[in-house]
Formats: sequence, C-alpha cells, structure tokens
Amino acid sequence: MTQTPSGPHTLEVALGSRSYPIHIGPGLLGEPGILTPWLAGRQVMIITNETVAPLYLERCRGALPEGVEVHELVLPDGEATKNLEHVSRIWDALLEAGFNRRCTLVALGGGVIGDMVGFAAACYQRGVAFIQVPTTLLAQVDSSVGGKTGVNHPLGKNMVGAFWQPRGVLIDTDTLETLPPRELSAGLAEVIKYGLIRDADFLAWLEREVPALRGLDPEALAHAIQRSCALKAEIVAEDETEQGVRALLNLGHTFGHAIEAHQGYGAWLHGEAVGAGMLMAAELSARLGWLDETDVARVRALLEAAALPLAAPGDMGVDDFLARMRLDKKNVDSRLRLVLLHALGAACVHDTTPEATLRGLLERFPRA
Repeated sequence: MTQTPSGPHTLEVALGSRSYPIHIGPGLLGEPGILTPWLAGRQVMIITNETVAPLYLERCRGALPEGVEVHELVLPDGEATKNLEHVSRIWDALLEAGFNRRCTLVALGGGVIGDMVGFAAACYQRGVAFIQVPTTLLAQVDSSVGGKTGVNHPLGKNMVGAFWQPRGVLIDTDTLETLPPRELSAGLAEVIKYGLIRDADFLAWLEREVPALRGLDPEALAHAIQRSCALKAEIVAEDETEQGVRALLNLGHTFGHAIEAHQGYGAWLHGEAVGAGMLMAAELSARLGWLDETDVARVRALLEAAALPLAAPGDMGVDDFLARMRLDKKNVDSRLRLVLLHALGAACVHDTTPEATLRGLLERFPRA
C-alpha cells in the first residue's frame, strides 16, 4: 500500500509466526477482496450488531472474494450484551451452519463485537481464525489490536476471556463519519492514554489537535490512529500476555472498570470511565509526589477538551470503588496494582500505594 498523510498505511504486530498486519486508511472496506489473504478456508461468518449492520454489512461482504460461503449474524448492540449468552449465540450459529476448523469469523463493529467474536473464535473447536474490522475509534486504536478477547461478569469487567490474536485488522477510517460524538470522545480517551503512558510528544500533539480530531479532520484522525496502533503494537510485541509492560495499557482502567461495573455495563461508555480513571490516576500520582499540579492540570484540560467526564458517579462511595478495584485482574497476592505516572509520557505499575492515600483521593475526587 502507498502512504499519504490520510491515505492507506500498514503496521505489523510482530509476534513471530502469529504476526499480522493492521491496514489503516479511508475506503478500505470498498476494496473488493481485501480480506482474502486472511481467510483460513471457504467458510466465513460476519458477526456484527443491529447498529452497524445497516451501515457496513454489505460493504464488508464486498471485501470478501467470490466463491466463499458467507453467513451473517446480527446481535443486539451495547455493552450489556457482552456476556456468555451472546457468545453462545455465535457458537450456535457456527454449529447450525456446519462450520469446520478452517472457518474464519469476521468481527464487524466496536469493541464489544470484537471482544466477543475473538473469544468465540478462541474457543470454537479449540481455536479458529478471526479478523477484526473495527468501526469505532476506541476499537480502532485499542481493543482490535493485541488479541485480548472476552466478556464481562456482573462482578467485574472482562473477567472471562482468552488471548487470541486475529489474522489481521482492517481499519477503514471512513466508518468514523457515522460515529456519534459521545462515542468519538470515548475513543479519544484511549488515544490520550498512549500519550500519557509512552509518548510525551504525541501528548503535546494531542493538546493542539483535539479540536481537529473532534471535527473528524481526516489527516488528524489518520495520524492519531496510526500512532496509537504503532504504540500498541510495540507493547504487545514486547509482552503479549501481560506479564510486564503491557499492563501499562491499563492506565485509568482499574478506576474505570470499577465505575462501569458499579453503574451497570453501558451506563457509562468504556472510554468515558477510562477518562475519569486517568484523571484519578494522575491526581494519585501527584499525591505520591511524581506529578506536579501543572501536570495534573494538563491532563484535566486535555480530557475536558475531548468532552470526557472529569468527575466520578455521584452514587459511588470510597468503599464502592475499593470493593470493585480489589477484583482487578492486575492484582497479585491481594495487593492492589495501579498504573500510575512517574511523569507525563512515562507510566509505571505501582503496588505499594498506602490505603490512606488512595482513600484520600477517592474521598476528595469530584462526584457528578
């Protein structure tokens, strides 16, 4: 693929024999047969939801070669559907259609669809191929890359799942034209995360370009997506199964997942909860002496410019937060492990935060 400022661009997630490309650019779903190299065999099932299907299902079918057996499954939309019941519907459809071990699943939609389809693929006949075709900014810059798949449990976010890498990721940036503003802001939370944890120059660029991103400027979006995916690919290549550095990708997520689980999945969008969680992590980092108030103010201003929440839910007390946070997957030997910031652009995993310091943050953090 040739590269232009907002045109097609290809990255690679380097995982040896399981390496795969990420194609990024406008109009990619309109290219006939573009998904062909990633198919394992002649059986293909496209899984999407009721919101995305009318917009992009026909276009996705056109990205497949002639002569393959294509089935479709349209699921309900929303974070509340990210559970084993709806994954079972995928397995039911595969079995009823007689799909074998050389089938390929195509996840067409946002993070919920991508996570569920990836988990279904990881488990069906002990593992079959799947392709990510993310249609939301959050999925394009984060959940579609790296092979984390799974579903929610009433007690915790993403508590049931598997690491299962896709054959490829196709990011058609034109799909963002139909994304509601609230969903766009939620995706920007994950973009901001990359600057905070690993790239101070990218963070400074975001501070200048958030208005352009919210206005769907093609060149700004192309750069933000490419840089986010490149950073995610680097980290996944270093630590595929989150034994070390990959945990840094969870900045704000321990606080954010607590909000999502307490409020009921879907009440807050994932990116909204992560946005508030990143501000909490920045303020806690300042309480530990790593950031100064100017740093925290920069984080707050950037989140505000992205139209993300700057306060926690009004009905969540300190004990509500702590109870949910103690179920976080990063915790080891009952120690709460938080991703915090030594500096803007430099994250760390910290497991010795005094409880009094954490409680002090949670007590004083604004509520809405």
